[in-house]
This record gives sequence, structure tokens and C-alpha cells, in this order.
Amino acid sequence: MEPTIKETAWDPEIEKQILQQWQDNKIYDFSPEGQVFVIDTPPPYPSGRPWHIGAASHYAQIDMIARTARMSGKNVLFPIGIDRNGLPVEIYTEKKYGIRMHETDRAEFLKLCETALDDLEAEMIQIMKSLGLSGNFAEYYRTDSEKYRTLTQSTFIEMWKQGQVYLANRPNNYDWVTGTTIADAEIIYEDIPTKLVHMKFQVKDPKRTIIIASTRPELLCACQTIIVNPEDERYTDVIGKKVVIPIINREVEVKVHPSAEKEFGSGAVMVCSYGDQNDVALFRDLKLEEIAAVGMNGRMKEVAGAYVGLKVKQAREKIIEDLTNQGFVEKIDNINHRTPISERSKTAIEIISMEEYYLKQKDSVDKIKELGSKINFHPPMHKQILMNWLESISIDWPISRRRFYGTEIPIWYCKKCNEPHVPEPGKYYRPWKDSSPIAKCTKCDSTEFVGEQRTFDTWMDSSVSPLYITKYKQDEAFFSKTYPTTIRPQSKDIVRTWLYYTILRCEKLTGKTPWTDAWIMGYGVDEHGAKMSKSKGNVIDPLPVIQKFGADTFRFWSASEINVGYDFRCSEQKIETTKKFLSKLWNVSRFLSGFNIVESTKPSASDKWILSELDKLIIECKKGYSEFNFFIPATALREFTWNLFAAHYIEMVKGRAYSSDFTEEERDGAIYTLHKVLSSVLILLAPITPFITDYLWQNLYSKNTIHHEKFVEPEGHEDWTKYTKEITEFNSEVWNKKKSANLSLKDTIEIAIPQSLEMFAKDLKAMHNIV
Repeated sequence: MEPTIKETAWDPEIEKQILQQWQDNKIYDFSPEGQVFVIDTPPPYPSGRPWHIGAASHYAQIDMIARTARMSGKNVLFPIGIDRNGLPVEIYTEKKYGIRMHETDRAEFLKLCETALDDLEAEMIQIMKSLGLSGNFAEYYRTDSEKYRTLTQSTFIEMWKQGQVYLANRPNNYDWVTGTTIADAEIIYEDIPTKLVHMKFQVKDPKRTIIIASTRPELLCACQTIIVNPEDERYTDVIGKKVVIPIINREVEVKVHPSAEKEFGSGAVMVCSYGDQNDVALFRDLKLEEIAAVGMNGRMKEVAGAYVGLKVKQAREKIIEDLTNQGFVEKIDNINHRTPISERSKTAIEIISMEEYYLKQKDSVDKIKELGSKINFHPPMHKQILMNWLESISIDWPISRRRFYGTEIPIWYCKKCNEPHVPEPGKYYRPWKDSSPIAKCTKCDSTEFVGEQRTFDTWMDSSVSPLYITKYKQDEAFFSKTYPTTIRPQSKDIVRTWLYYTILRCEKLTGKTPWTDAWIMGYGVDEHGAKMSKSKGNVIDPLPVIQKFGADTFRFWSASEINVGYDFRCSEQKIETTKKFLSKLWNVSRFLSGFNIVESTKPSASDKWILSELDKLIIECKKGYSEFNFFIPATALREFTWNLFAAHYIEMVKGRAYSSDFTEEERDGAIYTLHKVLSSVLILLAPITPFITDYLWQNLYSKNTIHHEKFVEPEGHEDWTKYTKEITEFNSEVWNKKKSANLSLKDTIEIAIPQSLEMFAKDLKAMHNIV
């Protein structure tokens, strides 16, 4: 029979037609009825071109989660959002237009940010659509929209009224490049080549020298004490004595503190404001008076004397030179120092005292540990990232930022007494430009107010995403059916930020965990395992790759390359190789399109064998899908389709399907089984490669989309998989013998069929032309 599928190869251009068909028929519309499955989709950040290929593969797999849930009989809410708040767009805008944010009119700067975001956002949406994402693009949200920012502000006001927010002046992590406070979770640590300077401090009485080693000699001007361990006998005679700070010539007292390690360096430590968080703790413990040495512009302040106005690194180099020239240096070691770096600007942070708003988090740690322990992590190992982070929390969350492009903190201060006031929730407020909605001060009855200039940390916006998509405080009926949501898919690098802050905020607002499952993906690296970066020139733009090879090829590469939770290598060559599997699937389907579907008949031994292998495949695929680990079904389906179904079973039954040497029942048994296996393979593949499977399904089996089908179930066939090894080895033996004898596969051959395979003899003889 002639194949009804005429095209000899799968054409990725067809994907555009299928995409339009899905859109026209609205096949992915959500209804909050029955068993609901809600995805707290990460809104990607349009921070620059090109969009990372690792991120594109991440979103392809999030779509596989959605399709898996639908084919498991669930109503899926798959929202699409774009994260448009925060620092990256400000930096991008400053670079693009050659301006500085704090030197530009605020309203004008915000307009420029919006324009830059619109261009980048359009490309991201195009990539997501071309990948076949089955999300709700018709109602995609932006985190800088009035509606979203209203929720951020409203939830803040709610927590303010609960007493969860307070204002405090305390040492904060400060990114002087971007000009704002950052939270501990926004810091990364890098080993940076640094000079460890061993400096001579002169004790006044008795006259002796103490050697103190430091990587921050530029902070000598902010030194307020020297500490030694109370059990360190080397310093018992100097405790309580005065020492002179070299270069600075100011006296400080030697104090005891158990944090000074006898075995580390000389055992004596200078305490400055602030070299690190240990200094912060010591200033608090010892009730020392802070000396602010570094300004908000990252330059040394007046207290630094001769070094005033120098950037920190410049001051460090100059003071090392002066210490050396004046004989205050015993030695200098070149070391790699673990340095706190701003995740955004990639610059070493400073610790500067500033007045900021804080959200209480220390008192929630135990509760979040309890909630976190109940969340199903995929893979389970990444739960430890959250637990480790919870163990490290020592201060509350600083939530205010000195930036422009973010959700404004909705506070007005009484002009007379400075009392802070928050308005009623439910509206978007811009205190930097809007007049106060508060009529008079609750403290002094004044009617004049000044609006807050600061914005929220961007994680204050991101952390309410599950509340936004479930219409918290907007539609109680909808919220009750969709919250808590089902799953949070995200990358592992933001577990301690986005995942943690979302649990924190949602627990404070709802008393519940925001989702039951968390799906954590690794990093996409280059083919050599190196991190991708524009400076290295190893970034792959996903859009041209998708346009060249098709979305299904890209998606199948993603599924078959990535074991959930682990880092994965990206290369165009690997993606191209994946196309071969889709070609094999197409060729098999095209061959089967020449046979009309028949009713089930009594199966032959060969049919029983492949159907039992199919049962095994279904079980394996469903296991992978239940764990949202698409590597498992992708590799199992490729192995089965290519190396068993196509290579062996189809070749074994071709003769039976075509030849008059077999009975009609035998012929129908082959045709029925061929279609049974292929239709099952298409359904099992549909979440991973939605385009080709839907096209083949509608050409072979139904006028309706495959994406409204349910997963196939194993039918409990008798286990004939014990014959797989023998069948494949016998077939390979025959092929090799024909090759050695320079025979074609159609030529006759004399060979004995093993006794154990006698029940397959008729098919094997027809397959190999055995005489």
C-alpha cells in the first residue's frame, strides 16, 4: 500500500502551522475545575541579548511539566510572565544610553528602562512561543505592571500592619557600583588574588611590637581595637594596654575575645568598621563606636587622611607602599582570599551603616525548615541548598533599595515629626511623585507629608508570584482552588533567594507553603563544561538554532541531554545530531501510514514480544514523567523506537504485513501491533516533542489533537522481554554473516534458527530470507 504521508522527511516549517492551530483552537485553556495543577512559572528577566540557551532549554522542560500534567488528566494553569524590575535593566539602560541613573531625571530614566525592556521582552516571548510553550500568552503578566506592583505594595502594607517590618540603621552589604544595599542572598564568594600584609603595631607599655596580618590595610583608619584570645599566653602582658596604629598614629586598646584564634597568624586581630561580618559582630559585642571609612561612592572618606578620595583598591595599594617605606611591614604574602562579591555588579562589596527597612526573617527560620522539609524537591539533593541557607541566616532581610526601576515603597513621612505612614492596600502608589493619600499625621495631626524615595528589593516582587497567579485578594473562589500551587520550577542558583523568599513571604501572608513541589534545574555550560559568557565568545543564541533545526529537535535534545538538577553541556552539534531520531520516527510513521488500522486479533509470538517490551517502556516513561525527569522517557523512547521497534520488530513483521504466505489473521496481527506500538510511542513522546507527535497523530489516528489524550497504561502482557537479547543477537548475527559474504539483506541465507527462538521462526525466516 502507498503511504498516506507523502513527505519523505519532517519539515520543521510545519511547526508554525501547528502552533497557529493550537492557538486558534485554544487547546490549552485553563479551567479551575476538577484536579488542578498550577505552575509557578519563573518570569524570565530580559537583561540582554542573546537569551541564554540554557534558559531556553529550561523553559522547554517547564512546558514538558505542563504537558505531562495535562496528559495525566489534570487542568493545568501555566502562566507566562516577564520579570521587569530591578538592577539589570538599570545597568543595561545606563550602558545603552551612556548615562548615570542618579544623574538623570527619575521619570525620564524610567521611560528609557521601559523602552529597553520592551525590545528585549519581545524576543523572549518569540523564543518561548517558537519552542511550543503551552502557556497562557494571551494574558502574560509583567512584574512592573500597575497590577503586579499593587500586589507587592499591598502585601507589604499587610505585613507592616502585622508588625513584620521595621526601620533600622545598621551595617549593610553595600554595592557601591550600583549604589544600593544588597541582601546576603545576593552575594557570591570568589577566591581573588590578594596581598596579606603583616603589619607592625607598637605597644606603648611595655614597649614591644605586635604583628597583625590583614588583607584590608586601607581600613587602619577605622580600627577601634586589637583583640587576642584570653587563653593566648603570648599577650597576657598587653591586655588592656594601648597600641599605636601604624601610619594613622592613633591609639587603641588591646582587648580579649574568644573569636581570636591562637593558631591563625600571630593570634592578634585588628577590628575595623567594617572589613567583614566578623567585624560587625565584634563591634556589636564590644560596644565599639563605628568609624565610617568608605563612602557610598566607594571612595575613602575624610577620616582616611592622606588617602581621602581614593577608591578602595587604590587606597590599599598606596597604604601598602607607605607601610613598606616606613618600616611597618614584616612581610607580605600573596594569597587567594575568599571575597564577598555582588552577584549583580561582580564587584567586591563594602559593609556600610545605612538606614534601611527590614522584614523579619530570623524568627521564621524554624517554621520555614518545617515547611521546606515537606516540599518535594526534584531532585531531592537540592533541598539541602535551602536547608544550608536557613542555617546561615543571622540578620533580618533588608528590603529597601536606593534604585529607581522597581516597586516603590508605599510610605509617606510626616514633614513635621517624621512619623511614617502607609496607605490602605489595593492601589499602586508612587510616593516619589504622588501626593500623599494620608490626610493627617496620626502622631501630631500635621497635614504635610514627604514621600519615600526608595524602592523594594526586586525579590519582594518576585516572591509574590504564586499569589499573583492565583489571584490573591482579587478572586477568593479562584484562589481557594489554585493555592497552594503545585510546582515551582527554577534554577539552583536562586534557591536561597527566589525560592526561600517566596516561602518566607507566602508563609507570613497565608500560613501555608506556596507549592507542594520544587523542580530545580542545573546550569547550561558550553561543550567543554565552561560557563557561558559573552566575553569568552561561547554563548549560543537559541533563536537561530530553533529556526534552523526546529523546536522539537531542540526540545528532544534538552530532554535527552539533561538529567534533572545537574549541569548540562550545550552545543549546536549535539542538537543537530538529535534530529536523526525525529527522522527515524518520521520514517517509521510514514511506513505505517501505508497500512489501514485493523481490529485486534490473536497476536503472534513476535507481537507478544514487542507488546511486552512496550509495557516495560510505558512503566519506565511514566516513572520519569512522575519525577519530572524527562531524561528518563527521552532516552527510553529513543532506545526502544530506534533499536527495538524499528531495527528488529518492524523488520521481523514486514513480510507478514505484505506477504501472501501468511494468513489474514497473522497479517492483521502485525498491522494491529505496529499501530498499537506507534500510537503509544507518539503519546509517550507528546510532552517532549509536541509538534511532530501531534502532526503524525492527526494524520494517522484522529482528527483531534494528541494533547487532549491521556497517557497510555501498561496492559499487563505476559513478560516476553526475556527473548529480547536472543532476538537481537540472532538478527545481528545474520546481518553480519550476510555482510561478510557480500550478500544483500534481501539475499537468501542458510542458517539455523536457535531452538529457543522457534516460536519466532516464521517471522525470522521471512525477515532474513532464510532457506
